[in-house]
Amino acid sequence: MIADWTWLDTSIAITGALIAMACAIPGCFLVLRRLSLMGDALSHAVLPGIAVAYLVSGSRDPIPLFLGAAIVGVATALLVQLLNRAGRLDEGASMGVVFTALFAAGLVLIRLAADRVDLDPECVLYGSLELTPLDQLKVLGMHVPRAGLVAGIILLVNALFVVLFFKELRLVSFDPAMADSLGIPSTFFHYLLMTLTAATCVAAFESVGSILVIVMLIVPAVTAHLLCDRLWLLIVVALFAAAASAVLGQAAAILVPQWFNLPSTTSAGMMATMSGLLFMAALLAAPRHGLVARFAVRLHLAFRILREDILGALYRAEEYETHGSERGLDATQLQHTLFLPGRRLRAALMALCLRGWVRRTGRLYALTDAGRDRARELIRSHRLWEEYLVQRAGLPTQRVHAPAEVFEHVTDQAMLDRLAQVTGDPTVDPHAREIPRGQN
Repeated sequence: MIADWTWLDTSIAITGALIAMACAIPGCFLVLRRLSLMGDALSHAVLPGIAVAYLVSGSRDPIPLFLGAAIVGVATALLVQLLNRAGRLDEGASMGVVFTALFAAGLVLIRLAADRVDLDPECVLYGSLELTPLDQLKVLGMHVPRAGLVAGIILLVNALFVVLFFKELRLVSFDPAMADSLGIPSTFFHYLLMTLTAATCVAAFESVGSILVIVMLIVPAVTAHLLCDRLWLLIVVALFAAAASAVLGQAAAILVPQWFNLPSTTSAGMMATMSGLLFMAALLAAPRHGLVARFAVRLHLAFRILREDILGALYRAEEYETHGSERGLDATQLQHTLFLPGRRLRAALMALCLRGWVRRTGRLYALTDAGRDRARELIRSHRLWEEYLVQRAGLPTQRVHAPAEVFEHVTDQAMLDRLAQVTGDPTVDPHAREIPRGQN
């Protein structure tokens, strides 16, 4: 446990977690619909709505703020679509034009509102999460931070929205055209999602500011997307990542200044930093989509292809052997045949020997009966592909070897049978070499 942790830190961490979780729910659908930039646009473009609400109401009451943000949020989505369709701009450019223009107007209005209302422009931009425990409301006999209460309400609203319309949101996110054909109005749900996103941004403004809210909208959702593919699980993981980034961020806000002899740091900034670190961890270590897993899959595939190339080389060597000649190839011959570095070749040969497909006699490597069966399938696949490329693709004979060498490694038995049927099950390939018969 951190020695300097107090009840204030607990309050800040809980408030930050509620805000991050509230942002993560609409963020999941923004990421799935490839509208991450729209979240960025909304988080900046609703500033004019907030400023006008301040100027009109003269207070920081949340209801006018939500109304102003919702109106500007829907207007932002409409303007983006208008520029995209009528102005013939691509969607990214449309978002860039709209949110930069509205953000600039919002900054001017925020500066104007700051002179008339108790409003700190830097608070709107960067947040003041550390001060949220000081502004409390009494609810059911308990004092709770007002920012945490607002974030909790928005989190509940967003969660109810997903629970009530989960089927519709799933269909609209993955196939809007099918949703429309089934009577589910994709446009309505699009603007409803934009409205909820705008309201969520307003709930987060005072605590984390308009600059950092985009991190909480997008990064936990992207982190979850790397870890899972099912929608309900993606939302759950995004909520967990959001809460974890808030708690770890507050802990880091206490510890990091001590480590580097800094006077202080911001809680919201450290929460955003921890969210980024969690994303980096997922990017590296995700079981399916992580860089390490993808590298391991590519390495495994390359090693399998290398083993199969060795089997093919040994099989072809057997075809050219004369009666009474010594069967097999040594490592040097294989290295020259396959143009491979020695270490990779030795590792592949060892793996083939352990699997029982290749045996070593002195310096020579030769196929076992099991290895010969596997090599026969590869050579059959290779030569049938050569015949197919000549017959159906019209390639000249001298150009079919290289593509066939690629296709042979990804051809399963069903495809091989279909290939034989399509080509007329020939007995020789375009180079007049015998095509091995298939296994019965």
